[in-house]
Amino acid sequence: MDNTNLKILRILQKKARIPNIEVSRLINLAPSAVLERIRKMEINGIISGYEVRLNPERFGYPLVSFIQIHLTPECDHRHVADLLGVRDEILEVHFVAGEDCFMIKTRTSGTQQLNDLLRDLTASISGISKTRTFVVLSTQKETGQIPLD
Repeated sequence: MDNTNLKILRILQKKARIPNIEVSRLINLAPSAVLERIRKMEINGIISGYEVRLNPERFGYPLVSFIQIHLTPECDHRHVADLLGVRDEILEVHFVAGEDCFMIKTRTSGTQQLNDLLRDLTASISGISKTRTFVVLSTQKETGQIPLD
């Protein structure tokens, strides 16, 4: 990864919709060269996609929570991950070190929907031994950008 590609990636992480001509102006490189570099990074999987970030509160989903899900020893964690992954309220699913457990991030309309989700998960997924829920009171930082220093 050369310095020019890193410059391009820093710009795209901050403003993915920036026109190619603007990127080329910012890094003093021909627009065709910038476009070629971006395409190569897409082909090589360095850039995995572009997405729109919506304001969840404007759509009625203000409540963020993290839920630790403990599994029984005989439980197939890959199967549980598949079942968790299809739920729209679940934004992230992580199998974490330590005890056999997942950490999931959810976004719901409120405590009632969160309660319904917890009840449904424990009733429908065999192998969940217990859950522990952390409701987010405020968020100081939330980003999808990675450091490119």
